[in-house]
Amino acid sequence: MASTEGRVIVTGMGKSGHIGRKIAATLRSTGTPALFLHPGEASHGDLGVITKRDVVFGITWSGETTELKDIFEYCKRFGVTLIVATAMAESTAAKAADIRLILPQVREACPNDLAPTTSTTLQLVLGDVLAVALIEARGFTSKDFSIFHPGGKLGAQLLRVEQIMGAGPAIPIVDGSATLGAATIEMSSKRYGATAVVDGQGKLIGAFTDGDLRRCIAAHDLQDSIALHMSPNPVTVPVGTLCAEALRIMNDNAVSVIFVEDQGKLAGIVHIHDIVRTGIV
Repeated sequence: MASTEGRVIVTGMGKSGHIGRKIAATLRSTGTPALFLHPGEASHGDLGVITKRDVVFGITWSGETTELKDIFEYCKRFGVTLIVATAMAESTAAKAADIRLILPQVREACPNDLAPTTSTTLQLVLGDVLAVALIEARGFTSKDFSIFHPGGKLGAQLLRVEQIMGAGPAIPIVDGSATLGAATIEMSSKRYGATAVVDGQGKLIGAFTDGDLRRCIAAHDLQDSIALHMSPNPVTVPVGTLCAEALRIMNDNAVSVIFVEDQGKLAGIVHIHDIVRTGIV
């Protein structure tokens, strides 16, 4: 599956087919191109979806599912690799396969030992095992996963700070030689309730917040250097940090904004409300 140049075509009938749909979906979301082929539709034209570059993965507990026959014969005729998962090592399906994945023969949880229950659980586990093995074989990372899964709670948990941060002109920023008044104006012109203070090389050397302003405005001159009133060593995270991790750091340090650095230079700013809006919490 890892070495194929095409896709993994998953097929199965009945309850095995439902499991097959889930396996194909898991493979797709973890970096292995895959689709589900219904055996009935395959016999009426959908066999054309299978190419010589693909691998077919058939799931059949008994190994005697007649609806799969046309798919198996097609694979043999055109030299398409066929992998079969079955509990019956001497079944028709097992004998047709290039690779057999033999599941243990177990009693169904159904009190009549009829309804697929234990068997479908084992098929599902096998599918997840294959998916995890392929994740490891491909070196598939959480960053890769986020590309295929940008929506929902999972997608939000995989967002990185550079995807939501204010950057460029959106960053409130003043030079270390700026006055208290200039820093106040810059902070008020942006929505973060803080301004970054940088040196001549763009390196972050401090932060000035609306809380700092309230503490010093009554006792100090607006012409004072911002260096006298800024908070040195502001809380920062590097580019690539997950938003969920940035939120944890903000909570641990009791701050509402965090600065993002890239190779030691200021790259952006994130407000706690930006993270909340992503749906992480």
